[in-house]
Amino acid sequence: MPRSVSSPRVVNIEDLRRLAQQRLPKVVFDYLDGGAEGEFTLRENCRAFEAITFRPRQAVATHECDLRTKVLGSEISFPAILAPIGYTRLIHASGELAVARAAATAGIGYAVATFAGYKLEDVKAASSGPLWYQLYLVGGRQAAEAGIERARDAGYSALVLTVDTPVSGLRERDLRNGMKELLGGSIFSKLPFLPQLFARPQWLTSFLFDGGLPKLENVNVPGQAPMPLVDVSSGLASAVVTWADLRWIRESWPGAIVIKGVLTGDDARRAADEGAAAIVVSNHGGRQLDCVSPTIRALPEVVAAVNGRIEVLMDGGVRRGSDIVKAICLGAGAVLIGRSYAYGLACAGEAGVARALQILQDDMQRTLSLLGCSTAMKLDSSLISYPHEWLKRN
Repeated sequence: MPRSVSSPRVVNIEDLRRLAQQRLPKVVFDYLDGGAEGEFTLRENCRAFEAITFRPRQAVATHECDLRTKVLGSEISFPAILAPIGYTRLIHASGELAVARAAATAGIGYAVATFAGYKLEDVKAASSGPLWYQLYLVGGRQAAEAGIERARDAGYSALVLTVDTPVSGLRERDLRNGMKELLGGSIFSKLPFLPQLFARPQWLTSFLFDGGLPKLENVNVPGQAPMPLVDVSSGLASAVVTWADLRWIRESWPGAIVIKGVLTGDDARRAADEGAAAIVVSNHGGRQLDCVSPTIRALPEVVAAVNGRIEVLMDGGVRRGSDIVKAICLGAGAVLIGRSYAYGLACAGEAGVARALQILQDDMQRTLSLLGCSTAMKLDSSLISYPHEWLKRN
């Protein structure tokens, strides 16, 4: 492990966040770190975990706790999946390849984003673990069907449909920093925003040696393949997923389908009725509609609504292994983590992602031992206290 991300310099995810802020241009860091509008939901995703307290069983010798679990039939070393993050190659030149390698080494899965900078086939070659493909309908149905076919042929085991992006959220940091201009504007529109890039010469050198702005290698629009990198708002403008789309998607994809972006019991039941194998309780990391429920608060309602019919996962605000434990106690089968590993990627590529996963896994191991629980499979709500109004709708 490089000294830059090893203890004592880095002992938690917040340490990785601070290092990432030092190493990335402001526009890239704020793209990763920011949320929508006033960022209320972004903050509450983390703060809501503080409303949950533990009820440990004392005088119990647990020795080495078993964190293993199964998600969609694949055994993973602890209940975490790396969430899809777009433009990962801007965060670090090794991008999805580094993330896939770190996930496989840690024994967990990884969901690769539509807005990935590396080809699905190359990411698959870099991984020996379970891989999912997160699909946006960017470029229309024909482009989406081509992406589904590539993911199927490459051996991806699940398709993730993100349903909470009929339009892109208002990400004010991106507007102030010139994300749209830097990705797709003219040279004259870029000029006011270039100093922030020159302020991070190490990142800029790596970016230029990597060839500059990467293309969207997995979006094959007829006459324009691969699609150029675009501002996320432009890319999502015609990428709305509806329940009706699941019909033709199921015909194209024979494997498991995961619906990501569910916050209510009604939508959870609808996803189960439409044949989803799993849902992700998610508010897009606070990056879409601001002032929605933090995901850990929405989780009990969704778990009660599906009543074991399909698997329930969650993301949003996970910064410690104890957060993962709380989510499992409330009924999640596993969590998806995003910013936590991306901060590590920004700091040290694959080694940084590995360090983030090590922190979370060690945290979880220690939390189970202190709770007097020998295995992640035995975690349940008897080990926590939480506000019971979270269950008022089901």
